[in-house]
Amino acid sequence: MRPRDDDSSLAERAPRDHKLASAIADCGFYEFKRQLTYKCEWYGSELIIADRFYPSSQICSDCGHQQKMPLNVRQYECEKCGFKADRDFNAAVNLENYAR
Repeated sequence: MRPRDDDSSLAERAPRDHKLASAIADCGFYEFKRQLTYKCEWYGSELIIADRFYPSSQICSDCGHQQKMPLNVRQYECEKCGFKADRDFNAAVNLENYAR
């Protein structure tokens, strides 16, 4: 049976169908979180999940000053103390501090 022109596979439709792509992504992250929770319970660890909108890449990991930054800026430069670091590294340090 030959597919009609208006039929499309899931893979072809996913990029255009944002709700579908979101549902697939949410399911993947749900499973990842479920596995982490299970492993933490198994080993007696504590799982700490930062809020989805926690501004980890906008907070200075040196002095704590928060500033807005567009996503295309990859170098974090604090306006207050002059601290400079890679944006992802700065976010990682802030998330480590969040857990403490």
